[in-house]
Amino acid sequence: MRAVTTSPSSPEPPPDGPARSVDVVLPCLDEAAALPWVLRRIPPGWRALVVDNGSTDGSDRVARELGATVVREARRGFGAACHAGLTAATAEIVCFCDCDASLDPSDLVPFVDKIRSGAADLVLGRRRPRGRGAWPAHARAGNAALSLLLRRRTGLRLRDLGPLRAARREELLALDLTDRRSGYPLEMVVRAADAGWRITEHDVPYTPRTGASKVTGTWRGTYQAVRDMSRVLQEHPAREGVTP
Repeated sequence: MRAVTTSPSSPEPPPDGPARSVDVVLPCLDEAAALPWVLRRIPPGWRALVVDNGSTDGSDRVARELGATVVREARRGFGAACHAGLTAATAEIVCFCDCDASLDPSDLVPFVDKIRSGAADLVLGRRRPRGRGAWPAHARAGNAALSLLLRRRTGLRLRDLGPLRAARREELLALDLTDRRSGYPLEMVVRAADAGWRITEHDVPYTPRTGASKVTGTWRGTYQAVRDMSRVLQEHPAREGVTP
């Protein structure tokens, strides 16, 4: 089922008015408790696209009441939610941010500045843990292993494959991303690297999330995410001149 966009509570800019330059995609599964904190931190003039991936806690209602645009994606999966948000976006630049209050969307401002200035084509947030339990050991281990595999595959020396990121919408769509599970963030980086994008990292605070993690909160979830991402590395051939 394709994503369906509902009308936001706040009015959209008129067709002849200034074009919105940034949309923030927020994949959401039962994040009603975190949404107020997250949506209050969306920079002025930016639009929040909350992608409801089957919530049962009223997340969609909370998002609308707080002025966000709600996109529904019936197919479960982190990648499915992210891509539904990307296809619903209309702004020149699209950002991605978790909806669990572990990351602050206002930290995306320097990301967007780098994209606008032409200093980078894709900016990724390098998470810097703040507070006990912000980044469990098993999740860090999985991230480190994937970063090493990515380096071998693409030559990129990235230290984190976190969800906070920014790029231009048309270029992202042109990557033709196909993963709809946990491999989506890594597939974006791999395809961008193969396309010759300039990819940079920017340090961001990473705090304990609100509620339980659906992906990396357990060893089992982390294993599944690593397996999905490892499959992405195996499925996409390296570009010429890069040794896998």
